[in-house]
Formats: sequence, structure tokens, C-alpha cells
Amino acid sequence: MATEEPTELLGALLALLRGGIPDRYLTPEDLVTMFSLPSVETVYQWRRKRIGPPGFRVGRYLRFNPAAVRAWEAEQTGLSDAA
Repeated sequence: MATEEPTELLGALLALLRGGIPDRYLTPEDLVTMFSLPSVETVYQWRRKRIGPPGFRVGRYLRFNPAAVRAWEAEQTGLSDAA
């Protein structure tokens, strides 16, 4: 019992420190899989045209926040429903 309490406390502390940071950011390849895109070049074209989900650079790597991708997807599906 005494070993469970510090573990629960540590888990709560880690969740608090993360402050909503996802466990894993998405890669361009993840977006290709999620949306059945022809290639990662589509993701990069979306980024250049500023029409895709917002992403950010970590060094030379492009990453996407899953919550931002979900919000972008909801916006896109909402726009298509209105049309």
C-alpha cells in the first residue's frame, strides 16, 4: 500500500507538469496515414500554401499537435457540411 501512494502522487505531478502536452506529436507520415494522402509532399504543400493543420519545427523535423490536427479536421468537415 505504501508503494502505491508515491506512484499515484508522481503520476499526478507528471500530469500537472505536462500541462496538456500530448504523449506524442504527429509526423507528416502520420497525417498521410490518417487522411489517406498520396504522399508526404501533400502535407508540405499544404504547409507552404497555409491550408493544412498548423505544424511546428523541431530542428529540421516537422511535427503536429494532435489537438490542433483534430481542430483543423473539425473545421474542414464543418466547412464541407455547410457547402
